[in-house]
Amino acid sequence: MLKRITRSITSASIFLAAYFLLNIALRIALPHTLDLDEAEQSFYSQYLLAGYGPQPPFYNWIQYAIVSVTGISMWVLSVPKNIILFGCYLFYGLAAREVLKSRSLAAVAMLSLITLPQVGLMAQRELTHTVALLFATSLFLFGFFRTLRQPTIGSYLLIGIATGIGLISKYNFAILPFAALIAVLPEREWRSRLIDWRLLPAAVLAILIVLPHALWLPDNLASASAPTLERMTAEHLAPAGLPRIGQGLLSLIIAVLGFVALPIVLIAAAFRRHFLRALSSSSPMIRVIERMMVISLLAFVGVVLFAGASDIHERWLDPCLLVLLIYLFLKLETAGLDLSAGLARFRPVVPVFMVVILSILLFRIVGIQYIGTYTRTNVPFSGYVAELTATRKPVLIVAGTKFVAGNLRLALPDVPVVIPFFPGPGVPEYADAKGPVLVIWRGETADDPTISPGFANDLVKSGIHLQELKTLTLPYLFGDGKRSFSIGYSWVEGGAK
Repeated sequence: MLKRITRSITSASIFLAAYFLLNIALRIALPHTLDLDEAEQSFYSQYLLAGYGPQPPFYNWIQYAIVSVTGISMWVLSVPKNIILFGCYLFYGLAAREVLKSRSLAAVAMLSLITLPQVGLMAQRELTHTVALLFATSLFLFGFFRTLRQPTIGSYLLIGIATGIGLISKYNFAILPFAALIAVLPEREWRSRLIDWRLLPAAVLAILIVLPHALWLPDNLASASAPTLERMTAEHLAPAGLPRIGQGLLSLIIAVLGFVALPIVLIAAAFRRHFLRALSSSSPMIRVIERMMVISLLAFVGVVLFAGASDIHERWLDPCLLVLLIYLFLKLETAGLDLSAGLARFRPVVPVFMVVILSILLFRIVGIQYIGTYTRTNVPFSGYVAELTATRKPVLIVAGTKFVAGNLRLALPDVPVVIPFFPGPGVPEYADAKGPVLVIWRGETADDPTISPGFANDLVKSGIHLQELKTLTLPYLFGDGKRSFSIGYSWVEGGAK
């Protein structure tokens, strides 16, 4: 059965489609409390903007377009994400097929993406913008390898589309086309691809895709870059000077090992001595991929040395190291060894990972009382909404955070939800509200719903004056009944005072 699944990209794609349908069904069956990234998408889907803050807008645009047609729901948040993830696997398989002679090996390389923790588990668990980045990276690799092997206007335009999408998915995607460009230069056979006229329309297409966000970026550079720079530099944790550089380089090494260790161990265990023999194999394509990965990682070294980064996250390496699995299987194929036994041992890894990932996604929510660390998805927002709207329904919700705003937006899809000073100054909807307005927030901790001074100040600046602060406390979903989560809220009448 597994051998038939990995016989071709088509068979593997059908198998993957069934897996992603299971992921959608599981997410719909679990509580409809949104995690942080999901909540952001729910909230942002009310607006079509050129920029939304620290993340580029591609995923937000996709979500907005769908929500504007269908309305907000758990289905609308889950289905597009899984389709984009499926696209990541599909184009990765097509990229593998461009460089691997064996169709079966290409299908296995495609399915083996699930062994990368950032792709198999983390992308399913909570990420959104990174999902778009993974898709753009796979699409770029397909266009890039196709252009090296058999250049056409279509392959060049594919590179342009992927580059445009990638740049408005995550800013770190910019490393990939730069690394690919430099990696090709030493290869005389492919150097002419860089001065081909077809590269010009590809570049124009990429610019057109990026242009709306690029025009927004200069005036909003602080809001777009400050949160990421703060996470990267970790100023409150890292000392200055050489100690910070040392911490940053160590963080990069740990991130690289965390990214590559598991698939390398699994492939090495499956192919055993053939894997060791294949490490010395080489070809022009292998050398290009090696340079791409090295140049990409050197770019992160430069970020550590010159930008003061001291905390590198594994997911930031997605555009640099996603090509790893194609690289490893290309090494094995180039060595000219009999890989049938290794493939037979490796094939069962994929369904096992699928079962494990689905189990983790389920148990981290429903088995939380045995784990002890409660997730955002266990916060009982459905209970809050039932309690708060039992006697009256708001005409407007003013929320303290995107997490709260997105969840209230999902629970009450016909009620506008706003956050002070987003997307512009003040809360204009409040001045026009004809009826009760619900102001709601969460505190710094689960059991302390104290309103933050910043949010309280923003409310006053927006013309909202709270009369009575109330608290609502409910037990976590699937908890032991002893732990609870508290929110703060206040009802006010709409209209400027």
